[in-house]
Amino acid sequence: MAVEAVVVAAVAAAVTAVGAVISAAMVAGATDMIETLDHIQLAMPSGAEKLMKAFYCGLLGMAELPKPAPLQGRGGFWAMAGYMQVHFGIDPQFTPATKAHPAFVTRQLSDLADRLQAGGHAVRWDTDLPQVTRFFTHDPVGNRIEFIASKTAAPVT
Repeated sequence: MAVEAVVVAAVAAAVTAVGAVISAAMVAGATDMIETLDHIQLAMPSGAEKLMKAFYCGLLGMAELPKPAPLQGRGGFWAMAGYMQVHFGIDPQFTPATKAHPAFVTRQLSDLADRLQAGGHAVRWDTDLPQVTRFFTHDPVGNRIEFIASKTAAPVT
């Protein structure tokens, strides 16, 4: 996986996990040089577009976005998850990201876990952070993905 993609994915996960700390720092007058996160990029091997679209756009319900014409020859695709763009790029030396990962927030965590398991994807619930209800899975090419219950969602039972 390209270093840039690893860094972007790690930043996306960190922003989600420490959102309250970031908000508090901004209130305290911290710099606002970086306004927000525009997108994350996940790598995949050549030829995996159909498999990855089925997972991210089909199973997870992301909306595929038109990829700008100048970038179409590179392969891959773009999708939208809520307000966040997720770019899927071809990496000729692809290695799955097994540590760095995006963390997606959902109001339907239990339903999503059931849907993933029904689709043949293992789900590993994690309780290391008692205040965060979450689980991990892997996409079809082995990238680690985290899903977190929205703070506005009903408690997971």
